[in-house]
Amino acid sequence: MKWNSQILNLHSYQPGKSIEEVKKEFNLEVIYKLASNENPYGYSSKVKKVIDEEATSTYSYYPDGYASELRAEMAKSLGIKPTQLIFSNGTDELLHIISKALLNPSKNTIMAAPTFSQYKHNAILEGAEIREVPLINGEHDLEKMLHQVDDQTAVVWLCSPNNPTGTYIADAKLRGFLSKVSKEVLIVLDEAYFEYVKTDDYYNALSLVQEYPNLIVTRTFSKIYGLASFRIGYGIAQEAIIKALEPVRQPFNTNIIAQKAAIEALKDQAFVAKCAKVNREEMQRFYDFCQKNKLEYFPSQGNFILIDFQYDGDKVFSFLLSKGYIVRSGKQLGYPTGIRVTIGTNEQNTGVMNAMEAFLEQVSASK
Repeated sequence: MKWNSQILNLHSYQPGKSIEEVKKEFNLEVIYKLASNENPYGYSSKVKKVIDEEATSTYSYYPDGYASELRAEMAKSLGIKPTQLIFSNGTDELLHIISKALLNPSKNTIMAAPTFSQYKHNAILEGAEIREVPLINGEHDLEKMLHQVDDQTAVVWLCSPNNPTGTYIADAKLRGFLSKVSKEVLIVLDEAYFEYVKTDDYYNALSLVQEYPNLIVTRTFSKIYGLASFRIGYGIAQEAIIKALEPVRQPFNTNIIAQKAAIEALKDQAFVAKCAKVNREEMQRFYDFCQKNKLEYFPSQGNFILIDFQYDGDKVFSFLLSKGYIVRSGKQLGYPTGIRVTIGTNEQNTGVMNAMEAFLEQVSASK
C-alpha cells in the first residue's frame, strides 16, 4: 500500500479504559469513570424527554445537513447571526476541518505543549510543520508563541481552559496577543470547558469574535451539557471564516437526534448553572485534599484537576484502577508524575480521594 508517510508512525487516539474492561480485569462490581471529563450528572431532563419522543420517528431520511433548527436556536441564544456558526460531529471533527482547510507541508502551525492532543495529531496528518511552545506554570506562553509566528504560519491553537492543566488565558493577555498576530493567521480558541469558568478576568469570546476577523471559537455539548455520546460541537466566527470552512465539512455530519438533544440542552441553562456550581464546590474539596497531603496541583477552571504525586503516573493510575477508579495517567498528557482526575459527584470524589490516600500511605510505608 502507498500510505502517506506522515501516518506511518502516528498512533490513533487512545481513550481511557471502559467501565466493562475494568470490571473484568479487577473483578469489581462498581466502577467510577473519572478519566474523560464527562459530566457526572448526565444531561438535562428536557433532553431525556426529546430522546424518548424521537424513538418513534423514522430514521430512513438524512438529517438536516445545515442543522437549521439548532442553528437558529444557537444564534438566538448567543446573539449572533446564524451564518456565524458551523456545526460538527463533536469538536474533534471541527478541529480536523480547520486543519484540512488550512494546513499543508508548506505551512506551520503553533500550539502550547502540553495541550489537547488533536491539534498536533491533525497537523501531522496534513504534513504541516509543528511548532510547540512549552507552558509556563501550566499556562500558555503567549509571548513565545507570538515570536514563532512567521509568513508560513497558518493556524495558532489556544486552549482555554487548557487541557490537561485547567488553566485559562486572562482577557488582557489574550487581547494583547490577538492584536499582534497577523490577520492572515487563523487563531483557534478552544473553549470546550468555558461554561465551568468562574474568574473575573476571563474574556468574552463572543465580543472577541466580532472584533477579530481571524478568530474562531470552538465549543461543545460533550462536557457540561452531558451529551458526549451525541457528538455535537460548534464553531463561532465571522461569516467569511464560516463560509470558507463549510465546503470542507461533511454534508450530514450531525444526526437528527443529536441536533434535537442539543436544542433542548441549550434551553435548560438552569441545569448548566447547577452543574457549574457543584463542580466548583467539589473542586475546592480536591484543593483542600492536595494541600492536606502536600501535593502540587494546577488551579483549574475546567471540570478536572491535574495532581502531581511526584511518583510514576502509570503506577498511581494502576493503583486507583484496582480500587475501581478510572483516571488518566499524566504520562499520556506530558506530566509523567501526575494524574488528571475528572471532578465527579460528591460520593465519587470522596471515594477516589480515599483511594489516593491509601496509595500515599503505601508509598510512605515502602520508604
